[in-house]
Formats: sequence, C-alpha cells, structure tokens
Amino acid sequence: MLILGYSVVAYACFLASSVWAVFFLAGGVDHGATVPAWQALAIDGALLLAFAAQHSVMARPAVKRHLTRLIPPAAERSTYVLIASLLLFAQFAFWQPLPAVIWDVDRPWSPAIWVVYAAGWLLVVWSTYMVDHADFLGLRQAWTHLRRLSYAAPTFTERYLYAWLRHPMMLGLLIAFWATPHLSAGHLFFAIAASGYIAVGIRFEERDLRASLGPDYAAYAERVPALVPRHRRRAGAPAR
Repeated sequence: MLILGYSVVAYACFLASSVWAVFFLAGGVDHGATVPAWQALAIDGALLLAFAAQHSVMARPAVKRHLTRLIPPAAERSTYVLIASLLLFAQFAFWQPLPAVIWDVDRPWSPAIWVVYAAGWLLVVWSTYMVDHADFLGLRQAWTHLRRLSYAAPTFTERYLYAWLRHPMMLGLLIAFWATPHLSAGHLFFAIAASGYIAVGIRFEERDLRASLGPDYAAYAERVPALVPRHRRRAGAPAR
C-alpha cells in the first residue's frame, strides 16, 4: 500500500507539472521579475540542464539496476516520474524571463497557431495511451506489486501512430515548444534547448531500444521514420 500511495503521489505531481507546462509555454515563460540577460540565461540554462541530466541519467538501464538495489523495483518508475515532476516545478517557478520579442503574430493567424499548440499537447497525452499510460507513469508496477502479481513490461507493438513514426510524443512536444503567436527571447531559448535535448535523448533511447529489442526494432526503424511521418507504400507496390 505504501508503494501504491507513493506512485499515486508521483502521478499527481506529474499531472500538476503537465498542466503547469501547458500554461507556462502559453505565456508564463514571459512572466516574472526580470534580471540582467546574462543572469537569466545562466539560471534558465541551469534549470534546463538539471532536468535534462535527470531525465537522461535515470533512464539508463544501468542506473535503473543500481536504483532498484536501494528501493523496491515497483517504485523505480514512480521515483523517476516524481523527480522529473519536481524538477519541472522548479523550472517553472524559478524561470527568468527574457522579454525581447522575436515574433508577434496577431489575428487572423494567432487563433490557428493556438489550435496547433493545443494539438501538440493532445498528441503528447495520446502517445502515453498508445503504449501503456499506467505503466509509463509507474502506476501499473505498483498495482501489480500490491496484488502480488509478477510484473512484465509491455511488449513491443507497432500500433496507432507508432505505425507511422517512432516518437510521436517527441513530435507533440516539439510542436508545443514552437507553436506560439508570441515568441520572446526567453521562449526561444527554452525551445532551442529543449529541442536539442530531444534530439540527443532520442539517440540514447534508440540505442537502448536496439540493445533490448534487437533485430525487431532495427527492422522497425528501417520502415518507420523517427519524427516526420511519410507516405507508406503498400506491400508489394513498386517503388517510384
């Protein structure tokens, strides 16, 4: 019950940080007291680096193995989710704005941009359900532990958007980072840094997936692009 309660708390923190992220990128990134630009860049860079380091290091299989020597394996994923959420809280709370305007789009185009922004976040949420939402966020591990069932990670499947691109969640995040009618220097810094992290993170994730899934994932990667879907030829159709 303690592990399940811990997982529920981690999940609640994830939900709260996700809602805050939506409002942060919709304008909160430009709010707050301003400090000199060099100081803002240093603070914001440190906040982004802390999140990137945690997200990358704790996702590595070797780190997971070491962590499960200290905590129950059923709580490992929830610990990852909880720490990531707390770092997001810190990032949004202590972010220093850089208000210089890069672009500012008014009507009639601004509503369309907000629709694209919302679509990016919907894609992120939908992607978690395309795999296993409860497993992705640590709830399933805690629930199976409570019921004293053996845990098995979700099997590799090629369904929904994963049949068209390998990282739909990352595509949704990239859309959310950049789809804004008002882009400030601070928002631009966030978008560039976060997009760069996604590019690096995908390389690490692909390496781990190829190591764990072997030829199945290698063949999948040959057929399916990483981020930008492309027209899929029917089996047996001649190449043009």
